[in-house]
Amino acid sequence: MRPVRGTPAHDTGKLAEIVCSNSLKSELKSTPAGLLKADLERLGSLLIATAQKNRVPAGRALAVDRDNFANEVTIAIKNLDNVTVIRKEVASIPEGYDKVVVATGPLTSDGMATALQKLLGLSSLYFYDAIAPIVEAGSIDRSIAFIQDRYGEPGEGDYLNLPMSKEEYERFLDDLLSAKALPFRDFERDYYFDGCLPIEEIASRGRESLSFGPLKPVGLSYPATGKRPHAVIQLRKENVSGEAYNMVGFQTKLAYGEQERVFRAIPGLQNAKFLRLGSLHRNTYIDSPSLLNIDLSLKSTPNIRMAGQMTGVEGYVESIATGLLAGFFTVCELEGAQVTPLPPTTTLGALLAYISGTAENSGSSGRFCPANMNFSLFPPLAEKVKRRKERRAAIIDRADMDMGKWLNNHVEMPS
Repeated sequence: MRPVRGTPAHDTGKLAEIVCSNSLKSELKSTPAGLLKADLERLGSLLIATAQKNRVPAGRALAVDRDNFANEVTIAIKNLDNVTVIRKEVASIPEGYDKVVVATGPLTSDGMATALQKLLGLSSLYFYDAIAPIVEAGSIDRSIAFIQDRYGEPGEGDYLNLPMSKEEYERFLDDLLSAKALPFRDFERDYYFDGCLPIEEIASRGRESLSFGPLKPVGLSYPATGKRPHAVIQLRKENVSGEAYNMVGFQTKLAYGEQERVFRAIPGLQNAKFLRLGSLHRNTYIDSPSLLNIDLSLKSTPNIRMAGQMTGVEGYVESIATGLLAGFFTVCELEGAQVTPLPPTTTLGALLAYISGTAENSGSSGRFCPANMNFSLFPPLAEKVKRRKERRAAIIDRADMDMGKWLNNHVEMPS
């Protein structure tokens, strides 16, 4: 519907506009997030390929230039012969079609949300997602900031780091905890997703919660002293040119004036020019375990599939995964192709099992919580492995092997 109708978080009418962090997380295949991207790449994901083409330096993570990424995705979709892009709001579930995929995103408009509530027979749940500020590169004090990735050599890496002494950290914490946050409206409730907490919310949970969380200095050494700082604010490139940096972990609900006051008190940001300040918006998702089959179709209306973050997956890549799978399952049905279920031991199978309620850790109806790809989604190993590092490596190896076996049964993937 954009740009005909906007949302509280988007600024453009481009497809695949990224509004939160520009990071798609780790690319290491030894991690669930990294293996998930690798599996999507094996399935020919357009979005993963576009992300890799428009990457910006981010250590071992896949981060993108958000403008270039959105531009290229928009062009690619518009150039597909079998796709028509219509710029208007859809306020109801389309009728008269054999198959429908609802992928409206977590910022679903009121009209569509009402239509979904009527279809599903219950109110949608929601949580809050937060956006971190972006700083103009030239306004960062480079006499204080130093370049280094965690456990890398000072002067080498993709992150800018702003060190804090114990005293500087305590002053920052006092400023942050005393700052004015925007109030919730009457119909809203204070319910966050733990993977994207506002920084002031984390700080309220203990004086050292930030220094052990997004500001943890582990694996970093301040070149001026050769020692590890008490806390570190990391800045990650927003675009290829390096003209803008994202304040990693600094998503917030603070009032704009308070953000500028508190964040400019951080050593190195005293003259910061903010290209975007942090904000908080409501994200909607459904109670998937009670509503969805494992192929993402609705139990009540099987010709309709749900996809994206609204299904209760958290994260860009997880949302991409459900979109790709919804399309894959739909095309297979239309072509009369038989599909072997994805094993729950694989990244994609584990996600489907979690949101469909077929996994032990899905949670019962009414207590479903969004989740990103993590080790807890995989079923236990057949044989017990005592050491965590070895156990996790075995889980990843099993997931990789089982995905390969599944792909061998589906060599001719529908296009």
